[in-house]
Parts: sequence; C-alpha cells; structure tokens
Amino acid sequence: MRTNREIHLASRPQGWPTADTFRLVETEVPTPGPGQVVVRNLFMSVDPYMRGRMNDVKSYVPPFALDGPLDGGAVGEVVASEAEGFEPGDTVLHGLGWREYALLDAKAARKVDPTLAPVSAYLGVLGMTGLTAYAGLLDVAGMKAGETVFVSAAAGSVGSLVGQIAKLKGAAHVVGSAGSAAKVERLKALGFDAAFDYHDRPVRESLKAAAPDGIDVYFDNVGGDHLEAAISSMRLHGRAAICGMIAQYNDTEPPAAPRNLALVIGKRLTLRGFLVGDHGGLRNQFVQDMAGWLRDGSISYDETIVDGISNAPEAFLGLLRGENLGKMLVRL
Repeated sequence: MRTNREIHLASRPQGWPTADTFRLVETEVPTPGPGQVVVRNLFMSVDPYMRGRMNDVKSYVPPFALDGPLDGGAVGEVVASEAEGFEPGDTVLHGLGWREYALLDAKAARKVDPTLAPVSAYLGVLGMTGLTAYAGLLDVAGMKAGETVFVSAAAGSVGSLVGQIAKLKGAAHVVGSAGSAAKVERLKALGFDAAFDYHDRPVRESLKAAAPDGIDVYFDNVGGDHLEAAISSMRLHGRAAICGMIAQYNDTEPPAAPRNLALVIGKRLTLRGFLVGDHGGLRNQFVQDMAGWLRDGSISYDETIVDGISNAPEAFLGLLRGENLGKMLVRL
C-alpha cells in the first residue's frame, strides 16, 4: 500500500503561527468508492485566508479541525476513479490540498486542460486568484477608464494582476505598494505607473507622492495603515474593494487604523468587502479575457514555488511574512 502524507492542524495559534502549529502525518492512500476519485496532487496553494480558518471562530467558511488535515486549492492527476466522466490521467482542480493524495467526490473536481497552460496556472492567474482580481476591480469597485487606482500588496498573486488588468481596462494611473525595493521594481516592469516600498516612510506620505491628485479606486489586500491612507487620498465617490487585511491576521489586539473613517461620510465613499465565490457568474468572461491577455503577452504572472509537502507549513509562514513574489505554491 502506498503511503500518503498530509499536513494536520496541531494547535490553534495565538498570534503568529509557528512550525508547531502543524504536524506531518502519514496515512494510507485512499481507495475510491462509487462516484469518487483519488487524485495525486501536483501543486497546492497556500493563501492568506487560511490563517483565519486556524481560529475557532464563526466566519464565512468553517474553521480547520484540530488534528485533521488542512484543505485548500490543489491541482493534480486522477490515479483511480469510480466516477463516470473521470479517467486515470485526467487533470483536475479541487479543494483538498495539504496532502499528497486526495479522495473526493467527483462533483467536487473540475477537469482542466494541461495543454492550454502550466497546471499551476489553474491555482493562480487562471483560477481563484485571477478571478478575485478581475471581479474585485471591475465588478465590486466598478473601475472606469480614466480613473486612478491604488493596489496594496501589489506584488502578490492578486495585487499584481489587479494592476495589470486596471491598465488594460484604461486606468489613467495605477499605483502599487510592496514590501521591498525588488518588488517595487517588478511592479514597474509589470506596467504600474508608480510603486513604493511601504517600509520607507508612512504609507500616507508615499501614496500622496505617487498620486498627488488623489485616487478613485483602492483594492485592499492589507487593511490597517494602507486603508487609512487610501481613505485620505480618495476623491469624491471613491470606491474600495476590500479583498483582505493581511496586516492584522496575526494581531491579538484590535487594529489602530483606520482612524479616519469619518471621511467616508463627506467624501461619499463606498467600502465594500467581497468573496470571490459570489462572482462565479463572471467566470466565463474572465477566462475568455484572461486567456486572451496571456496569449498575446498583455499580462505576466509570477510564482514562488516551494517543493515538498513537508515544506508546506514554511511556505504558508513565508506567505504571511511577504516572502513570495506572485502566487505562493507548493509542488508535491
């Protein structure tokens, strides 16, 4: 019997997770029942939202179970099938990552074509990451041609796509924040009109210098001082798409910022949180647009790849520390 390895949640972290938060567990490779498939995972995704699922609190998605495997986006090859329409060798996208072999109901798997793009792309630019950027910018924030856009964590998997899509859709000026000089240079290479390292000086000062006439749209991946700075810089009827607030995911005390929410009133701002799952109706249009942009070279994407299931926890911790450029993935 082949051995399967998976990562379990060993304890619920208080503040920042550590290596002791996770446990590597060996199990037997499962056998499919009627309507099921077994998938050998090739790549799995680690994402900021997973930090929230480590807490035992009510949220839009159930918390991870203690002493059970974590889960998340993965792409792999079917190795055994008892389900009509799925054969060994098929490549599928599904939600049972953090393990080398996954047993799942066939209805929870979606076949993808490995000849159209590298399979890892279905976890990033052609998957949930890309749709998040597309839906958040164009549907939630309603960006219009000629507007000025600010993107936080802009060198990450979502933010880097937001900035490029904004330019393709006619934004007049796109600004990104990132956590290092190298990431700032990468944003400029991707077509951002301006970018800054948020470590250099207060975000409000950097944003004011990068967009002296203000901003119309803010795509928020960070929260905290970035959201406060965006509110200060927003023009009348500005809109913010609140995708994530990674700056406070590991905090044990309430955040100090934003302290200027009263400006929302006079500026008539819209701050709207969103979940990508609510925008599935855009998937076909997104895939059509994104496939075309990738084909003609209008969009580039980055991946940071860590090898081995045993290194998945460190990949996740590296993501929280901002060590990734683009999408953080684990190759299994």
